Amino acid sequence: MTPPLPGWLPPLPGGVAADKPAFIDGGSGHTVTHGTLALRAARVAGWLADLGLAPGDGIAMLLENRAELVELALGAERAGLYHTPIGTQLSPSEIDYLLRDCGARVFVASQKMLEGPGAGLQLPPGLTLVLLDGQRAGWSGYEEALASVPAQRLAAIWEELSQRPQGRDLLYSSGTTGRPKGVKRALAPRLPMGQVPPDIDSWRQLYGFGADTVYLSPAPLYHAAPLRYTLRVIGLGGTAVVMPRFDAAQALALIERHRVSHSQWVPTMFGRLLRLPEEVRARHDLSSLRVAIHAAAPCPVEIKRAMLDWWGDVIHEYYAGSEGVGITVAGPQEWRARPGTVGKALGCGVHIVGDDGAELPAGEIGAIYFSGMAGASYLNDADKTRGLYNAQGWATYGDIGHLDADGYLFLSDRRADLILSGGVNVYPKEIEDALAPHPDVDDVGVVGVPDPDFGEVPKAVVRLRPGLSADAARAEALLDYLQGRLARTKLPRSVVFDAALPRMDNGKLLRRVLKERYRDQPEAGFMLRPHAH
Repeated sequence: MTPPLPGWLPPLPGGVAADKPAFIDGGSGHTVTHGTLALRAARVAGWLADLGLAPGDGIAMLLENRAELVELALGAERAGLYHTPIGTQLSPSEIDYLLRDCGARVFVASQKMLEGPGAGLQLPPGLTLVLLDGQRAGWSGYEEALASVPAQRLAAIWEELSQRPQGRDLLYSSGTTGRPKGVKRALAPRLPMGQVPPDIDSWRQLYGFGADTVYLSPAPLYHAAPLRYTLRVIGLGGTAVVMPRFDAAQALALIERHRVSHSQWVPTMFGRLLRLPEEVRARHDLSSLRVAIHAAAPCPVEIKRAMLDWWGDVIHEYYAGSEGVGITVAGPQEWRARPGTVGKALGCGVHIVGDDGAELPAGEIGAIYFSGMAGASYLNDADKTRGLYNAQGWATYGDIGHLDADGYLFLSDRRADLILSGGVNVYPKEIEDALAPHPDVDDVGVVGVPDPDFGEVPKAVVRLRPGLSADAARAEALLDYLQGRLARTKLPRSVVFDAALPRMDNGKLLRRVLKERYRDQPEAGFMLRPHAH
């Protein structure tokens, strides 16, 4: 039951009722109203300001998907601060690196996270440590911190903080090809109440977000898109239903229970949804779903086609990155007409660039660059920031691909993941997309391993469906399946069955981990029939 609210509340978005749900925990059903969330965010802002944090300072959070993460982000933004949610899948050394790199002055964590991923964490000196629940030596309590802000001062604090710039997130790249990089953007002046920044307004219009939106977020809030979409939906007066962790059957149940209108997914989630028994898939009413957006990782064509056949033309795709230097979007009908596309550029230019730096014509594969968007920089890494840009000032996410004659973009792979085999460019993604639909394959990643003849050859690392035997016959069956689907130069030379395929919870394959795992054992697994270049 929601406790009664005091007489003063911060202004609510669009005049939304204070008792309207803003945040719903998809696991427990715990609901936080717009009024309660706004009041707690105001207390967060006042508490952080009272600690002496000035505009441009930062906080960091190591938290599960829970309402406190959202109120901390909203409060930090009101106080003109950066907020950095830290990935709960990271090791203690990686968490320590992020805390030191982002320069946060306040660190908020939960007991569960400190006993799990944060166990043994060596904290940087000078941090104000705040514990969300329970007690721990050297840590102060979160609820006590919020209660330290007198209710009678809240209105005055809120007004004082309106003179500060608008705070924002300071997020880190996924680190699929190396150590995560912090993406820090300059703070902007605060807009008048009710005025929406142009980038959020274009997003709102593109997908129809508004005060009537019920948004399902099945992914961790420490990732850019889930966090930003959740905050935006709440900022527009809508409702965010946030899952503690992804479960395919529960996601369908939540869509039906809360009449979800908008949602966001990654391709691995689509795969798990499609593998549900038919009776489970048919059990739930999904008719409320107007827009289902996917991004973060390339989606195999057959998986997306199957989702479109199931859910209908509600599935939209975009290609972008935490750096925010460019974006392409593809609606369902555009994708059906051009299977595999990630869409056309939105509000920017897109260019395909060859090794010599010259722009390539339609149909030719090269590095993908964007122009016309705001610049980005990596925190504490001038060299990597310079690597974002080419001589023309265009910026890249590090991927390669091509444009068709109509300007639709198709991804090939990450530039760092390209396999050069006997002088032939081999793109791991193409092999993965060809193998993914096989009924025995639960997940797959492809990397290049050393070869004395060709320099590098592709190795397929496959996680089999439960209950299947990992043997030479099954490896040969996978190769047979690829015959006719891929050119002979692209066929894997070996298959290794590995149940521990390293994939982040946003769907991105940690290919660098696979490379390290098999770089020194290229003959691991089952060697396949040799192919000729």
